[in-house]
Amino acid sequence: MTGTADGGALLTGWGRTAPTAATLRRPRTVDEAAELLRAASSAPGARRRGTIARGLGRSYGDAAQCAGGIVLDCADLAPGFRIEPGSGRVTAAAGTPLGELMARLLPLGLFLPVVPGTRHVTVGGAIGADVHGKNHPAAGSFGAHLHRLRLLTPDGAHRELAPDRDPELFWATVGGMGLTGVITEAEFSAVPVETAAMRVDTDRVPDLDAALAAMSADSGGRPSPYAVCWLDLLAGGSALGRGVLTRARHALPGELPRARRRDPLAYAPRPAAAVPAHVPPRLLNSWSVRAYNAAYHAKAPRRERGRVRPLASFFHPLDVVRGWNRLYGPRGLVQYQFAVPFGAEDALRRVAADLARAGAPSFLAVLKRLGQPAPAPLSFPVCGWTLALDLPAELPGLAGLLRRLDERVLAAGGRLYLAKDSRAAAETVHAMYPRLAEWRTVRDRADPDGVLTSDLARRLELCGQPVPHRPPASGQPDRGADGAR
Repeated sequence: MTGTADGGALLTGWGRTAPTAATLRRPRTVDEAAELLRAASSAPGARRRGTIARGLGRSYGDAAQCAGGIVLDCADLAPGFRIEPGSGRVTAAAGTPLGELMARLLPLGLFLPVVPGTRHVTVGGAIGADVHGKNHPAAGSFGAHLHRLRLLTPDGAHRELAPDRDPELFWATVGGMGLTGVITEAEFSAVPVETAAMRVDTDRVPDLDAALAAMSADSGGRPSPYAVCWLDLLAGGSALGRGVLTRARHALPGELPRARRRDPLAYAPRPAAAVPAHVPPRLLNSWSVRAYNAAYHAKAPRRERGRVRPLASFFHPLDVVRGWNRLYGPRGLVQYQFAVPFGAEDALRRVAADLARAGAPSFLAVLKRLGQPAPAPLSFPVCGWTLALDLPAELPGLAGLLRRLDERVLAAGGRLYLAKDSRAAAETVHAMYPRLAEWRTVRDRADPDGVLTSDLARRLELCGQPVPHRPPASGQPDRGADGAR
């Protein structure tokens, strides 16, 4: 984020692509936020460019940007945090980072029910994107653990929602990318833990089919609710999709090294090292990433059981590098994350083969199993598989490659993750989310004047009339990695 000459802010997502300028406001109270929304509602039509809330800016694309409009920085909005003794129920302001919550909960023997791949996400952002973690088959996504939330709508009303209190608006807000209102507070259940460590099993897998089989099998012994597999998507031939599978559960006090048993709930993430502000272009290319992937795969143990690891290193390994997104160079990165249902594993294989043939350099490619989806119309998970990968935005031919992958995902009955998207076509996303019209009806009830919008919403036409389904064609002109606006 940088300032502009007129006092506004130039904003991007974590991918650092497609920056746009907006007026940035930092409300400290719900009343201040309500006044800003009312002012946006009353602006003349020609000047109304909309308003969207923003947390820590970790959506990869343009979900928390609003070109020419107002962006509400909610980090300081109505601060608050409390726990019900004995029940584990947590009430937190929407601007509270998950990392801060973890630091407060762990000394009490509690942990977040769902943890995404970074702790630098706010509670409001976790709800708006309905984030999922490595334990989705066992725990579902973040919205499944909400008891209630408070939502500020553009008419100035502060509504309390729950699964049994205006459930349509509640579930439209979960996964709704901030387009139904400004979330100000949420109540959810934490889960009990006895240590701040994980007991991890590791397996080196020789190819994608082996990874799928291992992740589908019972690991034996005590259940391991958390599972993720890193994949090498530059390895071709019989090694296509080779990887490193890690499965874990929360460690028990008696499983810790003796020195740590005195304070089993101690939580102290390592300080982050910083990536330099200026990184040479194309540092991450097919040669450097191929070498890294081969070394990482070779170094991983073939089979290791019961290794105790700090909680932070298992859940958030990249958080130890501040500004790691700068490694992708000045043009940034595109994260491509999709899900396909069980039975569509061939689509995964074809995507992996396409990426290998293209020499697409992704050192961060992770595969997870997904369980039952949430009732939320725009929630991403489907019962199946999800693959996420980071690619340099400057990669030649990237836009065309990703459009071809879109076609495969759509044909398999899958979908893209809106919190990660920065370049998809509106008609593709509309076809992937069949409940979009249902969501739009509820959204229009909460915001009939269309005050809440974002660059993502405009690009994907989420809040307008449905667009006809025209599957993307590989022969369309290449519009760049961030797509057409």
